[in-house]
Amino acid sequence: MFEEQIKTGFVTIIGRPNAGKSTLLNNILQQKIAIMSDKPQTTRNIINGVYTDNDSQIVFIDTPGIHKPKHRLGDYMMKLASSAIQESEIVYLIINASEKFGPGDQHLINIVKELKVPTFLLINKIDLISPEQLIQIIEFYKDLYDFVEIVPISALKSINVDNLLNTTKKYLQPSFKMYPDDVITDSPEYFVISEFIREKVLQLTEQEIPHSIAVVIDRIEKQPGKKKNIIATIVVERKSQKGMIIGKQGKMIKEIGSRARKDIEILLGEKVFLELWVKVIDNWRSKPNQIRDLGYRDDIFD
Repeated sequence: MFEEQIKTGFVTIIGRPNAGKSTLLNNILQQKIAIMSDKPQTTRNIINGVYTDNDSQIVFIDTPGIHKPKHRLGDYMMKLASSAIQESEIVYLIINASEKFGPGDQHLINIVKELKVPTFLLINKIDLISPEQLIQIIEFYKDLYDFVEIVPISALKSINVDNLLNTTKKYLQPSFKMYPDDVITDSPEYFVISEFIREKVLQLTEQEIPHSIAVVIDRIEKQPGKKKNIIATIVVERKSQKGMIIGKQGKMIKEIGSRARKDIEILLGEKVFLELWVKVIDNWRSKPNQIRDLGYRDDIFD
């Protein structure tokens, strides 16, 4: 028997830092794969989330927040976002309804104008504004660009997300499934685990630390009858940051590990033992070789 064709396609989610891209992706999938924090530039890499229902399979691509790069890692993030847009059938441009329009928003408008990919405007966090304010935002953006759809949502509170998915399907073509029904991401297990650890550092630390860390999974192993053992290294740029990550009497790194382990166990569906180490690599964000070594894509620097 031949497999029945369904609506399929790729949708890239773009927006300014902290607009709610990862929150939306996790809401659509009903499972956490993208990390979240209140700090900008949380997402550094492309994360593919696979949504499958009875009549569709949509691959959602969560991109780094669009911003002005300040180092080689920032350049890398912006090139990733641009390449993802060009490979998609649809772009979701997500904005934060509670923030005023600024230069970053205009930059995003310029990007979608140049690439000419069918674009939805998603007005996120509508639970934080009045209906009158929403109408004003819609009218304002209508004058800036001819969006194929304008969809008000609250990714956090699941407002209008089902309608967004149904509307998206209208713009996709029939084809065959790209992934089995039980796949929710094509990102490797070690990558998602490293992101969960990095999220906890973002949530628990302040000052310059959040943007100067990377997480490397050194080993994942399991012996019969024992918990899965995960060993990971948190990379920082300065010795003083190492001390902050470890904390007094190891308190901070223990808390990071405890919180990350809970998310990892939900993801894997089993108990794990998580062992964390901290390593200093001087100014790694400005060194392409170090960026590659820490797991970011080679071809972006070609």
